[in-house]
Amino acid sequence: MQLEVWLDRERVGTLAYDATQHRFSFAYTADWCARPAAYPLSPALPLAPAASSADDHSARVRRFFENLLPEGQALEEAARANRVSKGNLVGLLIALGRETAGALRLVLPDSPGRDQPHKRLLTPDELTQRLRQRPHVPFTVWDDKVRLSIADFQDKLAVLTEGEDWYLVEGPDLASTHILKPDPVDPRLAGLTSNEFFCMRLAAATGLDTAPVELHHLPEPVLSVARFDRDRDGTAVRRRHVIDGCQLLNLAGSYKYERPYGDHPHVREIRDGASLGRFFAAIAASPQPAKARLQLLRWQVFQVLLGNADAHAKNLSFFMTAAGPVQAPAYDLTCSALYPAQVSQTFAMAVGDAFSTEELSAYEWAQFCAATDTHPTQVRKEIERRVRLIRRQLPAVRAAAMDAGAVEAVIEAISTIVEQQCRRQLELAPQIREMMAVV
Repeated sequence: MQLEVWLDRERVGTLAYDATQHRFSFAYTADWCARPAAYPLSPALPLAPAASSADDHSARVRRFFENLLPEGQALEEAARANRVSKGNLVGLLIALGRETAGALRLVLPDSPGRDQPHKRLLTPDELTQRLRQRPHVPFTVWDDKVRLSIADFQDKLAVLTEGEDWYLVEGPDLASTHILKPDPVDPRLAGLTSNEFFCMRLAAATGLDTAPVELHHLPEPVLSVARFDRDRDGTAVRRRHVIDGCQLLNLAGSYKYERPYGDHPHVREIRDGASLGRFFAAIAASPQPAKARLQLLRWQVFQVLLGNADAHAKNLSFFMTAAGPVQAPAYDLTCSALYPAQVSQTFAMAVGDAFSTEELSAYEWAQFCAATDTHPTQVRKEIERRVRLIRRQLPAVRAAAMDAGAVEAVIEAISTIVEQQCRRQLELAPQIREMMAVV
């Protein structure tokens, strides 16, 4: 079985699966490799074949393409809608591969009608109806097909935005430009759209490179997130290749947390998953390593100040270029501390050896500096600068969020948590350098 692999409108390679050997393989086209600006799909799949066994190559290929699939309930629904086992990677890629994150498209060779564009209006009334049907009708399925294969647990819908209108689109010459995210069905997570809207706007106001967001009311709240893996030139939309943190680190999606087996006492010391140390090592290959390190540090400091324990590897994305990986704008920024009973408050990736706000001390920040080869003065200055910017921008961002219809109780609760975090980290920052002596 073979699938053609395309980056936007250009074919770059072939994904093959040998069912008798249970092995995957991937090979770039000669035309793609001959391009002066050619780049690999990921560091784990270099343009020049690496010296590795067939089994190792197969594992790398499988991990990369599996990370394109949705997670959790969305994967269950996609598999069920297409009558494919959720363990059948090839079958799922055939069903979902035409519109993935970034520029990747996977299609069967010479499949009939594969290049036919289709575009239809999505009205607010239709979207409202589908939102209310979610307890009974999968939100991922529209027009009898799964519409989104972006890896995540949350309900999402990819749309093309033209003016005030939203469209469902498919085909190589039509690409979505925004992701629509409603509140979860679980009433215990009510207000998540307000949460993310406020946190994303606060991040942008403090200078973090962040995906633009808007909050709509149908009357149900829906967050619209502009796709940073798209370039728009008038009416033309071009896809950009991005990979998530697991793909950058050559990890399976199940390893997006540093403690991949959870917090049970017998397994909590196993830290084989994604970590900040691994990310800082990986971005050494970026075109501007110093700039990349500062961007990643700012992302992590903001997550701590935000009270977001769930900042895992799939909440980081990177543009792949011929010169190396470049971190993409921030997204999925929320205050997870708002939901202590529903969302684990264990850090997705430890700061030093600290896996919680309570454990995070100046000593753990010093451990972080040692693990990532970051100067403690830089961390102190970044914490102080980020706190200063948050305190300066918070009143205006809070007022604007209220004007946009965000839930007042959610915004006030997050503001309180953020101020508590700012106060605590500001106390720790001056102590980090002296703790380096005992690390």
